Amino acid sequence: MGLSLEGKLVVAISSRALFDFEEENAVFEQGDDRAYMNLQLSRLEVPARPGVAFSMVRKLLAFNDVQPPDAQSTPIQRETQSTPVQRVEAQSTPIQRVEVVILSRNDPVSGMRVFRSAQHYGLHIGRGTFTRGQSPWRYLRPLSANLFLSTHLSDVRAALDAGVPAAQVYPRSALASDAHPSEVRIAFDGDAVLFSDEAERVYQDDGLRAFQQHETDKAGLPLPAGPFKPLLAALQRLQQEGTPHMRIRTALVTARSAPAHERAIRTLMNWNVEVDEAMFLGGLDKGAFLREFEPDFFFDDQTGHVRSAAEHVPSGHVASGVRNP
Repeated sequence: MGLSLEGKLVVAISSRALFDFEEENAVFEQGDDRAYMNLQLSRLEVPARPGVAFSMVRKLLAFNDVQPPDAQSTPIQRETQSTPVQRVEAQSTPIQRVEVVILSRNDPVSGMRVFRSAQHYGLHIGRGTFTRGQSPWRYLRPLSANLFLSTHLSDVRAALDAGVPAAQVYPRSALASDAHPSEVRIAFDGDAVLFSDEAERVYQDDGLRAFQQHETDKAGLPLPAGPFKPLLAALQRLQQEGTPHMRIRTALVTARSAPAHERAIRTLMNWNVEVDEAMFLGGLDKGAFLREFEPDFFFDDQTGHVRSAAEHVPSGHVASGVRNP
């Protein structure tokens, strides 16, 4: 049987989402990809600076730095349960729960710098696809990716259409705080992100009063799933598998307020999925609250919220729902 990524949390990410290649990208945008390639080659030994999604990726990969159960048993238990060869393998081979794959419009030569930069920072990333300007989203399917992060909106839209949770990274976003080294902190908007845009459509068509009444009437009826529900569920599975030195902390950050809050909470309960924090802001600016939560990444479908958040935290635009026709 060949190698498989089945059962892992698979994050596909573009090089510009992982590293700060904005200076180099300015050359690429001039239309001379040969000059861009030569620039990257000339900087092969210069590690790229961390990009917007760097902190989240680094922390997720830390879930691989845990020994399998046999390696955590006592010496006597290992002596009776395994052969000498098996004991050595158990002590040296960590469990691989997270796979990060570079999915980039870069050329293969520039890809060398991406891998070298990852190696410099101790990021164990061994797989990548480099398409030299072509959209790479189609490779998400054989990867069975749980998340795709890219700076290219068209690639994000294609991924979402294919059923893959995806977001356009804002490369000028603030970088993540280093205040929580043992937590992967991820914040999600509700409607059109974790949930479908069913309720948002009511709001757009008929206004706030109709929206509140609609959600009150349907408080006991779970909302349909949105594009990022599978990612939240996958993160919960990763958390439940556990590691002694890293945990996941999630937050729902939504413009909903009471009484529309109840349907959101009951929907999560129906899915048997939990969040650690929930912020029902009733239209208040999300940026200030996210500044206090200090996530490694925030996902929202509205560009206004993403721009506000990006002033404080790493942020991405989920181009789905009625607000993103």
